[in-house]
Amino acid sequence: MQNLLALDIGKIFSDLWESMGLSQGTWQNYVMLAISFVLMFLAIVKKFEPMLLLPIAFGMFLINIPGAEKVLWGTYTDEAHTYDLVENRGLLWYLYYGVDKVIYPPLIFLGIGAMTDFGPLIANPKSMLIGAGAQLGVFVALFGAMLLGFGGAEAAAIAIIGGADGPTAIYVANQLARNLLPMIAIAAYSYMALIPVIQKPIMRLLTTKKERMIRMKPLRQVSKVEKIIFPIAITLVVGIILPDAIPLLGMLMLGNLFRESGVVERLSSQAQNGLMNTVTIFLGIAVGCKAKGDVFLTTDTLSIILIGVVAFYFGTIGGILTAKLMCKITKGQINPLIGSAGVSAVPMAARISEDVGREYDPSNHLLMHAMGPNVAGVIGSALAAGILLAIW
Repeated sequence: MQNLLALDIGKIFSDLWESMGLSQGTWQNYVMLAISFVLMFLAIVKKFEPMLLLPIAFGMFLINIPGAEKVLWGTYTDEAHTYDLVENRGLLWYLYYGVDKVIYPPLIFLGIGAMTDFGPLIANPKSMLIGAGAQLGVFVALFGAMLLGFGGAEAAAIAIIGGADGPTAIYVANQLARNLLPMIAIAAYSYMALIPVIQKPIMRLLTTKKERMIRMKPLRQVSKVEKIIFPIAITLVVGIILPDAIPLLGMLMLGNLFRESGVVERLSSQAQNGLMNTVTIFLGIAVGCKAKGDVFLTTDTLSIILIGVVAFYFGTIGGILTAKLMCKITKGQINPLIGSAGVSAVPMAARISEDVGREYDPSNHLLMHAMGPNVAGVIGSALAAGILLAIW
């Protein structure tokens, strides 16, 4: 009887130990937990785009708690963790479904369109050139990925990180390289959140103090008719030339039409607020939850992270150099700082142009001028995505 009791107690403790996370953790889990703490610090203390970075960091934190994956994600029917072979599906499985099936990116674009004033771009069409120049990062990343041994389609999926547009990165990766989707999404959104860290040193390096203090003339007033026609015309033209870009660009322009038409205020408000905030939470957690240590800390993932940061740097460089050239041509009428806003991260990149400009002249406001290239960058990244999809 005593032996039987001892055996039962021993089994109880054995089962308890096996159910504890302490028995299941790996060094990769703890490395990723440390990274998640750093990202949460940057979001909460440094306020680096907390709307994006905080849910991503917390999703990363949750999935790397030893033993939590089975509860949060589900149990698998094979060792390869195939997405479609999940049993006993958990919360994170359902949240990630919107990433895997490319539901979230068009909804995000709908919200961005409803939040964005295209007036600065319409008032200054030359801003499109800066947005185009900022796509340099996409093509640098494309060739970099090929040099590191990725195939054409995989390289194209990685390259779109350089557009600084998370929804577009998810959309293209899902079409061309589903196996790389989690890594590409994490790289794209993490770097978008870290744009203040990435861009400011480059902006100071590539511009002179005199250039940073250039005051630009106020933009002309754009009529309501122009603002209504613009999203319809852009959708039609791009749809005819690059149909692959329509799912993203079409939703972007629909959101903007909600905003500018003035007849669907409730729809516009919902797209800007309730829908946008909800999808951002789901998307951030879903992206972060794929950063599991044993999957994330691999050579391919680290290569994608490296290519991503290089792409962001060259996207910023391309935009600034294009703006500097335009500054020379116009004899000092364009402040080159707005070139950094040519990447697609709206309105983060535009705010960085404003912040750096005001460091040297507190009364110099560049935000509205920077919004033109910023909006052009959104359109440019969608067009770049369409081109890559058309080729591969």
